[in-house]
Amino acid sequence: MITRKGEITRNRIVAAAARLMYERGVANTRTEDIQAAASVSASQLYHYFADKQSLTRAVIKYQTSAIVQFHKPLLARLDNLDSLRAWADVIAGMLSSNAFRGGCPLGSLASELADSDGEAREDLVDGYRQWQSAIRDGLSAMQDRGDLVQDADVDRLATALLTAVQGGLLLGKTLHDSEPLTAAMNIVIDHIATFATR
Repeated sequence: MITRKGEITRNRIVAAAARLMYERGVANTRTEDIQAAASVSASQLYHYFADKQSLTRAVIKYQTSAIVQFHKPLLARLDNLDSLRAWADVIAGMLSSNAFRGGCPLGSLASELADSDGEAREDLVDGYRQWQSAIRDGLSAMQDRGDLVQDADVDRLATALLTAVQGGLLLGKTLHDSEPLTAAMNIVIDHIATFATR
C-alpha cells in the first residue's frame, strides 16, 4: 500500500520520465537523468520501479491517460461534422504550436518499443484501443442522435481517424508541416460525412 506522500513521489518520477523519454527517446534516457529531473535518489526510484522497463510501462500508461483525458471531453461534445473538423484543427494546432517537435507521445513510444519489448507493446496496444474507443464513443453519440446513419461502422471509422492522426503527426513532425495531418484527417472526415443523415 502506497501512502499519499509515496504516490506523489511516484507520480513525480513517472511525469519526469515521460517528459525525458518524449524529448530524448527511451534508449537515450538514463535513470540518473530521471532521478535528477524528479529530484529523487536511486533508492527512491527503485522503491517504486524494479527496473527501467517497469518505469517505461508506467510512462506508457501515463501518456495514454493524458491523451485520452485531453481528447475525450472534445469528442464527447461532438454535435455535428463541424465539431469533428474543429477537433481535427485542435490536433493540427497542437502540432504547429510545439514547433513540430516530438509528434505523438504514444506514437513515439510505439516506434521505439513495439518491436523490442513485448510487454510494452501490449501496453501500447491497450493505449491505442483506449484512444480509438474515445473517438468511437464520440461518433456513436452522433449516430445515437441521428446525425449518422445506423449502418455506419463507427468502429472502423474511429480506427481510420486514429490512423490519420498517427500518420499525419509522424509526417508533420518529419516535414515540419501540419498539412499532411490536416489533409489525412479531412479526407477521413469527408468520408464520415457520406454517412450523415443531413
